[in-house]
Amino acid sequence: MAQPTSSAIAAPGYRVPPPATADLVAWPDDFGTRFTIFVDTEEEFDWDAPLERDNHAVSHIVALPEAHRRFAGRGVPLTYMVDYPIATDPQAIDVLRAVTADGVSAIGTQLHPWVNPPFDEALTPFNSFAGNLAEALEAAKIDLLTDAIATAFGQAPRAYRAGRYGIGPATLGLLAARGYALDSSMRSTYSYAEEGGPDFAAIGNQAFRADGIVELPLTTVFTGLARRAGIGLYNGLARVPKGRGIFARAHLLSRVALTPEEMPLADAREAVAVAVGEGVRVLNFSFHSPSVAPGHTPYVRDAVDLAAFHHWWDRILDDLDRRGVAPASLGEIIDAAALPAKRALR
Repeated sequence: MAQPTSSAIAAPGYRVPPPATADLVAWPDDFGTRFTIFVDTEEEFDWDAPLERDNHAVSHIVALPEAHRRFAGRGVPLTYMVDYPIATDPQAIDVLRAVTADGVSAIGTQLHPWVNPPFDEALTPFNSFAGNLAEALEAAKIDLLTDAIATAFGQAPRAYRAGRYGIGPATLGLLAARGYALDSSMRSTYSYAEEGGPDFAAIGNQAFRADGIVELPLTTVFTGLARRAGIGLYNGLARVPKGRGIFARAHLLSRVALTPEEMPLADAREAVAVAVGEGVRVLNFSFHSPSVAPGHTPYVRDAVDLAAFHHWWDRILDDLDRRGVAPASLGEIIDAAALPAKRALR
């Protein structure tokens, strides 16, 4: 694919084109069906308030080692997608160095442009999607964050995620030019166009190559009796008062992202079953790091919510194990995706 030009600026509602069949990653047969977990490792902020540049608190980081131990005890590596406030906080750096010393967990990059210098843009909702910035400014923010992470952790990150999933037409090319191997900014079937962000309606759950980098979308699954109608029906129901809620309660159609945040356990377990049954080879899970401590996200407000958060993961990991879906580290995913197609198709 052609590299984006220096004048590429994302328009509101940038619609990400679907990959060509030839660009889909053909995973090796011996790779099996795997899952991975990316942690959006970020500062704390009020999710209901306007974004601020000076909101850099990272107090939840002291709870991260205990959460990490729960996954490590199940043999599950985590990839911590670190943003600028985390990458420049001495305590957060020490904690993340310790938990990633397991040899299988990894540090990646997550760009929150509103707290990531240089601050040459107005603080607006539109500009909170990094791909909406002028290419030179997006590149400068990526460079400063990449350098901060390399300095903090001793090696350059290989995986990237845009905060708010906010990629633009220039993003993947910028990442590839800087040595990144994998992006995980696309949220399958979701759209943020009404907020000025990207539209992933044409993006499914399969990994693919674009602009010199591998894209591993966050997994989203339609469940219910009408699930094969997928995004077309789901979008149509948005035009019917309470249409999506009615269909979900009737077990006709639900859209389920693989995250404990706002996704009920029963729905997530069904989504895992559907994804495996439909042949999704890499199930991509995620959560936000502030959710490991009560009071920092709307998903974990108190101790009861935190217990439910851990219970969600316990049951999901049980289901994955029972189905023979093994965890994969970031390195394993990058290495497997890089295999020549002729070998991958054997």
